[in-house]
Amino acid sequence: MNLYHLRYFVTLAHLEHYTKAAEILAITQPSLSHAISSLEKELGVKLFEKDGRNVVLTKCGQAFLSDVEQSLEMLDSSVNRLQMTGLGEGRIDIGMLRTLSSAIPKFVKDFLDSKPNKNIHFYFHASTDLSEDIIQGLKERRYDIAFCFKLENEPLVEFHPISCQELVLIVPKGHPLEGRDSIDLEDTLAYPHITFSERSGLRPVIDRMFETCGGFPQSDYALEEDLAIAGLVSAGFGISVIPRMSILEYMPVKIIEITKPSWERIFYMATLKNVYEAPVIQHFKNFVLEHADLVKKNY
Repeated sequence: MNLYHLRYFVTLAHLEHYTKAAEILAITQPSLSHAISSLEKELGVKLFEKDGRNVVLTKCGQAFLSDVEQSLEMLDSSVNRLQMTGLGEGRIDIGMLRTLSSAIPKFVKDFLDSKPNKNIHFYFHASTDLSEDIIQGLKERRYDIAFCFKLENEPLVEFHPISCQELVLIVPKGHPLEGRDSIDLEDTLAYPHITFSERSGLRPVIDRMFETCGGFPQSDYALEEDLAIAGLVSAGFGISVIPRMSILEYMPVKIIEITKPSWERIFYMATLKNVYEAPVIQHFKNFVLEHADLVKKNY
């Protein structure tokens, strides 16, 4: 079916006059008549009938007009979006761990500020899922770029270190350790801990930290999500080793620096290798690589 014929059909349907429609379309009237005849022949129904010097839509033509206008509108919108993308504009889908929800938007804001006249839209998909789930979303093309931990045995994914996050001890208000500003983890072994569940990527990291201390604390609760752990700590159910997050500053907990053993975890920007990336995605990716602290330090 000829796309031009569909556009001719819509114009004629609104003007209801062959001569006027041909003038608007900048074609001859015989060319317009031939196009409509070809369309009717292909469909097997009459789309127009005469009404004096004018033409009007048949019942079949009325039904067809509604569908054609919707289809052309959708097609034109899609073409417009692709043309915008080719000009370095468009949509970027970001998949990220929820603990990065205060860091990544800063990159986005600075990027948008650097391109004030561009029509660029970011869609954030902050998740409490594990990095494995986020990388799977990247490979399924649900995300254009992902921010998470580095995974081994992912030959299709390229990881770039961008920032690191410190692990701290948090205790509830009134706890015996509340007066401490720094601590050796060995000094926490006597107190009940709230730990990460075995499914969490942080669990083996924290276990290794305690292993160097020569023991493991009592754990009555094990959760996957850091914010849920912080909630239990604030309610007095125990203490916990947890990533430093800005939201902790607004919770009734004391944040204590861990001096021994020291540890920090690194976050990465992940993208697929050897796949087409729209210009706007390439521009943002390069912007992050130029401005990320760990990249600048050749971490």
